[in-house]
Amino acid sequence: MTTDVQLSIGLPNFGAWPAGDWRGFVDVGRAADDAGIDRIVLVDHVVMGPNTQNYTWGRFPTPPEAAWPEPLTLLAAIAAVTSNVRLATGILVAPLRSATLLAKTAATLDQISRGRLELGVATGWQREEYDAAGLDWDARGRLLTDTLAACKALWTNLPASFASETVNFTDVYCAPQPVQAGGVPLWIGGTLNKRNLDRIVRSGDGWIPIMGLSTADMGRDVVRIREALAAAGRDPRALRVQGPLPMIKDDAGRFDLARTMAGASEVIAAGATAVHLPIQVFCTGPRDAPAFFAEARKLFDRVVSGG
Repeated sequence: MTTDVQLSIGLPNFGAWPAGDWRGFVDVGRAADDAGIDRIVLVDHVVMGPNTQNYTWGRFPTPPEAAWPEPLTLLAAIAAVTSNVRLATGILVAPLRSATLLAKTAATLDQISRGRLELGVATGWQREEYDAAGLDWDARGRLLTDTLAACKALWTNLPASFASETVNFTDVYCAPQPVQAGGVPLWIGGTLNKRNLDRIVRSGDGWIPIMGLSTADMGRDVVRIREALAAAGRDPRALRVQGPLPMIKDDAGRFDLARTMAGASEVIAAGATAVHLPIQVFCTGPRDAPAFFAEARKLFDRVVSGG
């Protein structure tokens, strides 16, 4: 089995898990780094509307008034106290941020972290965020496409010019540029419809499957993406995929880390380059994080080594 696949852990930068101690959340990032976790992932909402019942994937994890700190800000704080763990979003609602400001913020964070930033991006599911930002909800797909392509232009050209339906600039300088060649990696999130497939081929470095997609269906879609990349003259072997681990419970109905991690080989075989699981289903809070990270690292290494 390949040994270059990453162990990716989702951190809940929302609600009650960190008990409101957002400074202490930085210590969780440091603990992940100390344990050799490859990648940590934060999520995003800029504002919350009252209609959380519109969330498609089950019960929304927080009430609308719950705290939800901005993920790039938290990642910048974590970057200052870590050295190796990669810092990711999954997902960032990219269209809520102007392309030039997002490009500048991400490039700065990539510099601070010495090339460890990855942006998982999508349109999000909540209309109220677009309304509050003065953006057209019905144009969210076009906004995402244009924002990502504009960021790529700003990260790779000095000066940069870009023209599209929603983003336009000519001969502008956005410096510093990211440490990573080609710019900050963009992992496109969501269902693999034609528009998302086109985004990945045009601007993407990776894919984050829509929640609830089976491992078998993820593998099918990975093949589709690789074929599309090859047809466009891009290297399909460079595709990165965040593959979620199916959560397994023990006989008492509690989530079982060992049983869950045993499924990593199947997720890797389906094309995942980053095997992903959320910390909060195994830990009651940040105090338990160091022990969880150590155990997750041990179990993951055992699976990928065939032990």
